[in-house]
Amino acid sequence: MQNETVSRRYAVAIFSLAKESGRVDAVGKDLHAAAAAIAADPDAGRFFVSPVVDRAEKAKVVAGVFEGRVSDIALHTLLLLVHKRREALLAPIVVEYDKLALADAGRERLDIQSAQEMQPAEADALVARLEKIYNKTFAVTRRVNPALLGGLRITMGDRRIDGSVAGRLDDLARDLMTSK
Repeated sequence: MQNETVSRRYAVAIFSLAKESGRVDAVGKDLHAAAAAIAADPDAGRFFVSPVVDRAEKAKVVAGVFEGRVSDIALHTLLLLVHKRREALLAPIVVEYDKLALADAGRERLDIQSAQEMQPAEADALVARLEKIYNKTFAVTRRVNPALLGGLRITMGDRRIDGSVAGRLDDLARDLMTSK
């Protein structure tokens, strides 16, 4: 919980700088690119989060790798994380930054999981109906999850609508356990 709070604070500061400079999307892409590059190589990931590596040496390597490849805001974010020994917060910061960028654009995340691939027309109709009901626009992610057995599981921010067979079976099992 504390890491989430700290990550949110960093993300708010980064987002504010990006918004002031009119580069919200560019900074977001650069943060994603840097996090992906670090996570892609296990040795780079271990080096980046290692508390044993000298901060000055780590900062020099990070600057050498990312300077000119990412925006100055993203680079300074990476260097600040190294300086403050908060390197492990990079991924949560990126997640929080994405939430801020979506909220600023007036959108919210919508995750649709289905047991089988949905037809595009079906998915579009579902999203349109949810946008009308909740009076919001959504950034939609669709995934196939065979473990659902059938139906849909929809997640909007902190709300979840579980209309899956697996969800119904879980509810039934909980009801049977509590009625003893």
